[in-house]
Formats: sequence, C-alpha cells, structure tokens
Amino acid sequence: MMQQYMKTKEEYKDCILFYRLGDFYEMFFDDALTASKELEITLTGKQCGMEERAPMCGVPYHAVDSYLNRLVAKGYKVAICEQVEDPKLAKGIVKREVVRIVTPGTNLDTQALDETKNNYIMCIVYIADRYGVSVADVTTGDYLVTELDAGNKLLDEIYKFMPSEIICNESFYMSGMNLDDLRDRLGITIYSLDAWYFDDAICRQTLKEHFKVNALAGLGLDDYDCGIIASGALLRYLEETQKTTLAHMTHLTSYTTGKYMVLDSSTRRNLELCETLREKQKKGSLLWVLDKTKTAMGARNLRKYVEQPLIEKEAISRRLDAVEELKNNAISREEIREYLSPVYDLERLVGKISYQSANPRDLMAFQSSLAMLPPIKYILEEMQSPLLKELYENTDTLEDLCALVSASIAEEPPLAMKEGGIIREGYNEEVDRLRKAKSDGKSWLAELETKEREKTGIKNLKIKFNKVFGYYLEVTNSFKNMVPDYYTRKQTLANAERYIIPELKELEDTILGAEDKLCALEYQLYCEVRDKIASQINRIQSTAKAVAELDVLASLALVAERNNYVRPKLNEKGVIDIQDGRHPVVEKMIPNDMFIANDTYLDDKKKRISIITGPNMAGKSTYMRQTALIVLMAQIGSFVPASSANIGIVDRIFTRVGASDDLASGQSTFMVEMNEVANILRNATGKSLLILDEIGRGTSTFDGLAIAWAVVEHISNSKLLGAKTLFATHYHELTELEGKIDNVNNYCIAVKEKGDDIVFLRKIVKGGADKSYGIQVAKLAGVPDSVINRSKEIVEELINADITTRVKDIAAQSAEPKHTSQKRLDEVDLAQFSLFDTVKDDDVLSELKELDISHMTPMDALNTLYKLQNKLKNRW
Repeated sequence: MMQQYMKTKEEYKDCILFYRLGDFYEMFFDDALTASKELEITLTGKQCGMEERAPMCGVPYHAVDSYLNRLVAKGYKVAICEQVEDPKLAKGIVKREVVRIVTPGTNLDTQALDETKNNYIMCIVYIADRYGVSVADVTTGDYLVTELDAGNKLLDEIYKFMPSEIICNESFYMSGMNLDDLRDRLGITIYSLDAWYFDDAICRQTLKEHFKVNALAGLGLDDYDCGIIASGALLRYLEETQKTTLAHMTHLTSYTTGKYMVLDSSTRRNLELCETLREKQKKGSLLWVLDKTKTAMGARNLRKYVEQPLIEKEAISRRLDAVEELKNNAISREEIREYLSPVYDLERLVGKISYQSANPRDLMAFQSSLAMLPPIKYILEEMQSPLLKELYENTDTLEDLCALVSASIAEEPPLAMKEGGIIREGYNEEVDRLRKAKSDGKSWLAELETKEREKTGIKNLKIKFNKVFGYYLEVTNSFKNMVPDYYTRKQTLANAERYIIPELKELEDTILGAEDKLCALEYQLYCEVRDKIASQINRIQSTAKAVAELDVLASLALVAERNNYVRPKLNEKGVIDIQDGRHPVVEKMIPNDMFIANDTYLDDKKKRISIITGPNMAGKSTYMRQTALIVLMAQIGSFVPASSANIGIVDRIFTRVGASDDLASGQSTFMVEMNEVANILRNATGKSLLILDEIGRGTSTFDGLAIAWAVVEHISNSKLLGAKTLFATHYHELTELEGKIDNVNNYCIAVKEKGDDIVFLRKIVKGGADKSYGIQVAKLAGVPDSVINRSKEIVEELINADITTRVKDIAAQSAEPKHTSQKRLDEVDLAQFSLFDTVKDDDVLSELKELDISHMTPMDALNTLYKLQNKLKNRW
C-alpha cells in the first residue's frame, strides 16, 4: 500500500495527497506534518517497512470538504486519491487513482464559495513585453481571453477580476510585476507552470480539440497570439486538475479592455464600489444599494455591471431603456421578481452536472428552477425595449428537461447517489419490482414460514438468517422425524438441524440481490438522466445568462423607483451636468431624508476644473465621490440619484482620496500619494474624470502647495491632459488660479459661524473659502480645551504669515501660455515666501484702483469685496 502511495505522490509532488484508506483520507510524511499543523489535527505514525515510523494523519471521508476547503483557502493544492474499484472484487491491493486536484481557483464546493462572486482563475503569459491573459470560472463555465501591452493595464485586469489563483510562465516572474504584493495584500495564490504548458502548438491543439474546430479563426482569436497561449495553457491546466472534459466551458470570449471604463484599484477602493474601505463589508458600498437581485447568478452579474461600466452610448442606452420599461411596469416587474425568487443558481448547477458531481437534490433544485421559466417568458413577451426583447428570445423554457427530472427523480431524494431512493415510482418497471422485493421480503418470508409449518406440522419451525449460510429453515431435534424429503440439510447443530428448500433459495436470491441491484440500477438511471441534461448545456447556459440579466435589470428598476432616481441623459460632448445630485450610499445612511443635494457642472471648456475648498467634515469628499458614482451608475445603465443628470461618457475615473503608509514596501504616506498622482497624470486622458483630494498634504506646506499648483496647471492644459477634475484642497492659495487659468473655477462648502462654533451647511456654493476652521473641527472632535486655546494663540501669532502677494505673482505667471507646468515646478521658488510679509493697505488700494467694475457681475463684485476685506483683516 505504501509503495502505491509513494508512486502516486511522485506524480503529484506539488500537492498535498489525500489518500483514501477505507473511511479516511490519510496523509503521510511531509504532507502529514503540514496538514496536521494547518488543520490542527492529531499527528500519528505508521510502520511502513522503514527504520522510523512514517508521520501520518487523516480526516474522515464524509467530512472531507471542510478540511479540504481550509487547506485550499490557505493556497495549497490538494490531490484527491480515491479507490476506483470495489474492494469486494479487488484482487490484492485496491486500485487507486487521483480523481481531481483542488486549487484555490478550481474549488467546486459551493459551500466554500461566495454565491454572489465569481471564483476566477487567471492565466498570464508574458512574451516579448506583451501579456496574454485568460480568465475562467470553472463553476459557471465563463472563459475569457485578451492581450495587453503594459503592466499597469494588467494590474487593472487583476483588480477587476480579483482571481483567487494565477498561473503563469516563468518569464512573468521577470516582468517587474510585484508578485509579493499580489500574494500578501490581495491574497492571490500564484503558481508557475512548466514550459511545455505554454508551447504554442500544444495550446492551439488543446483549444481545437476542446471546441471541435479545425481552425482558431472561428473562435475570434486571429489577433491574440499571446492570448491563444494563455487560454490554451489555462484549458490544459484545468483538464489536468479536474480530470474531466470541461464540457460546460462552451465559449471562449475574446474582449478588449477598451470596451469598458477602466477603474484602477485606488478608484475601486476609494469609491467603495463592492465593499467598504475599512470593514471590507458589502453593506455601505454601492453594490449594497443597487443589489436587490433574487438569484445568485443575478447578484454575480450585477457585480460585473458595477466593476465594468460601459463606454459605448448605444449599449448604455439599451440597458437604460430596459430599466425604464421595468420601472414603469411595476406590476409585471414584481411578478418577474416573484418568479425569480425560487430560481437556484443555474450556472453553477449546470457546472456540477457537467462535472458529474451533482447530487439528486441538485437535480430537484434544477427542476424547480426550470418550472419558473415559462411564466417569466410569458411576462417578457409583452415588453418592448430591444434588450428585453432579446432576453425573451434567449430564454428557453426547457420544458423537456423539466419534465424529464419530474418524471424520473423522487420528490425528496437523498443526497447520496449510490444508496438508492432516487428514482421516482413508475419511471422504471425493474426499479419498482426490486423495490417491492426489498420492502415486501419480510412478509414473503413470514408467509413461507406459516405455509411450511402448516404443511409439515412442525410447530416450532422458523426461518432464520446469518451472513455465512444466508436464509434457512431451522427445526429442533424433537421434530426432526417430521422433516419432509424435499428439505435439504444445510447444517447440523447440537439441538437442531438447518435446511434449505428451492422456494426459500429463490426468495433469498430475490431479497438479498434486490438491494444491491436496486442501488446499482437507480444509480445507472440517475446517471442517464444527468447525462441527458448535460447534453443540453448550451441551451441551459444561454437561458441562465438571460435570467441573470433580467434579474439585474429588474433590481436596478426597483432601486430607481424606491430611491427616487432619474434616468440620465447621455452625451459625448464632455458635459457633466448634475442637478440636485445625492450620494447613493450616504443618503441611505442618513435618516429622514436629511441629505443635502448639490449640483455639479463640468465640461471640456471653461468649466473643466473645480477647485473645492472648505473645512474638514464639511462634505467635500462626499460631494466629489457622489459625482463620480453618479457618472459610474449612469454608465452601468442605472438610473441616478438626482433631479436631472446629463452625463458625458468618460473612459476612466481616477480618484486620489486619502493615503496611508505602505511600510511593508518601504513607502511613506506621501510616497503612496505621489505614486497615485503619477499614475493618474500618466494614464488619464481628456475624456477621463479625476477626483483629487488634498494633493500634496503629506509633505511641507511649500512643497505640497507647489506640487498641487503644478498638478492643476498640468491637468488644465488640454495639450498635456485636459481632463474634467474635482480638486479639493486646503491650500486656499490655489483659488488664485480662477481667472488666471480660464478653465479653473472656485467652489466651497458653505459654513455658518456661531461664535467659536461652526455649523456645516453641506452646500456647494461659488467662490473660495477663506479658512479651514481646523481649530473648530478639532473642538468638535473633543480635543482638550487647553490645546484648543493654545492653538488660537498660535494662530494669532502666525496670522501675519500672509503669502498672498507672492501667490498673486505666481498666479499671474500661470496665465502666461508660454510656461508649461513642468517649467513652473522648476521656476517657482516658494522659498521666496516670507512668513513675516503682511498685506499693506496700499496694496489693497492699488488693487481697488485696477478693478474694472463696469464689467463685473454682482456676484464677482461681492466675491472681490470679500477678498479685499479679508486681506485688510489679515485673514486671507
């Protein structure tokens, strides 16, 4: 037995081998040492012909899933080695084979997986500065491929799919990607495979054989040389680990990253799209607000919507049309949602059926789900929007499969596939006969016993049973002379004789063989039913995707109705015009509709950049995030929280909100911030939306102001970037850029002062704030009065540190078109700023003389007067 174990282990060196011995899966040697530690189970030993006992531990076969999932969750590969022949029929040692290898990306146990998330495995091939990327979910059959030309684009794809496992070629380790970060921070298991997996000829042949085609052109892979290698290697890896044909992976979908809005990891995290920033929980995220889906596959599809917003106007409009129709037809929508409630996860059920791991109860769940399809399709028939009509066409009611399961599988079958009780009465005559034999056997024996007593006159004659002799007639010695001639002696005891007769032998064969035959026949019939369903995978998958899509659209319609959302208009002119916009998550957290709505207007001309000032806690970040979320919601096809919205389609949303140390990689808060800024400035386009909060806050005041200033100049220059931007800052000096750079505008959060206290009005108004109210906010936070009072004294001492004049000089230079932002960084010497220069009255008088009042609006005049007054008070 140990020789067999060692031979098997040699083939699966990189796996922990679960070796089946009777009712246990046993592990030996290093596997036992690892498993006993990770699973906290007892380590024992076994004598196996060696000088020392082999370390050994085991888990019971009926509870293997929980132990298996714990190992896989920690990144281990586990090979399941089963007995593949009946021990009763085996000659010598029972034959064993590895039937499946379980890895983080190939775990099929639905109890261990989040039903609302796909469990992706990703294959990355790095060849000649290009990345071939293939992604699959073996539980649903999703199978995708693309190619990328840069490492930052690959990171975006990794963050989008968040695979639990990455397999790659050796070259990928040399690509410069931070693999330790992917392992440690994201918890992704990474394996490199042998070079032969990535042989171009083998990969192409693997794909051809799987999809039964003569050429890959029909799969749409002509332009994906690296992608073919990635998808072929992934498919070969899955075939080897799953030991099956993967028949449910029926389509390989090629895609380009340009089809969807690109969202980097910072943006996904800062906007809290699918989980909150701190607690990593769904509640409090955008997905939490939008998810009113009824099915697991609908929930997964909605997550894809949120993580992959569209950038094609026509595709977005198709979704919006469908959501609007479902919103306006509340009765039909609620009927659809009611019928969706009993629908199980068809995508994963058909995956289990294809894997031949579906149990009888899975088939009943499948049947009850199919029973809901006809009424759903009936309601869809009346819908008029193009997308809903398409879903109607793609929904196959699958009534033949529903009828097959209804007729064949018992209403309440057991979980086990080989222990009988599966097949419904009336489906198969032989099953009914064997079942009758099994249940009626005792009464048949009792009848025979009574009949023989009456026939022979032996009053104490009994029919008994043991495992050695089977059934027999037992007669005590006192009645031995009354035994008829047709009784055949079977065994002699001290006080009795045991006999057999042809009729009892026939009953024995029927009764003893019935249970084994019944279980075998039921399993055979069950497999036939399962295989018939598996042969219709394409029909089932197409319907499952249609149902999932319908579930998402109905959810978005319901959320729009409940939360008073409006349909956004779409434009490709670069205008973002939001009236009375609200933060979709924050408004749900605030009771009694107390959320203060705000307007937003950005375009590609005079309103490109908004500089937003105001105290902490006033709502700057909420306002900026809500703008980004409203744009994103519009582009996933959702209605939005506003009184009206006209959304210019953006290709990317970037956010830089807050920062934290990344000490593990040796990066300070400021370094993390600058990395994010660099990523934005290098990868954003004129069609992007930027949300920038407190740029330059992690360093000295002058350095930070210089960087923030230069960043605004760079973004404002259409030749360098020209992206629509919301820029929140406590550097009030940046408000000087309004009027100097023609596409920069000042806004602030309104605040009302009451003595030493402040009240946040949460309203965005035109103009810049004159101070940050930091001491007042510190007081609200509970900082001791001694610190607050001393802070006020220090402010009075520093209040003369006015750098207005210098900032005005820099701002005047900013208006000169000949200077680029890079030159500004080189030329602006903020060390010139004197902390002891103060504003003189003559400066204010000079500025008053230069004002052209006849060309000023009343609002401009008030703002100017406000600034001049503050300068006189030395409060700028």
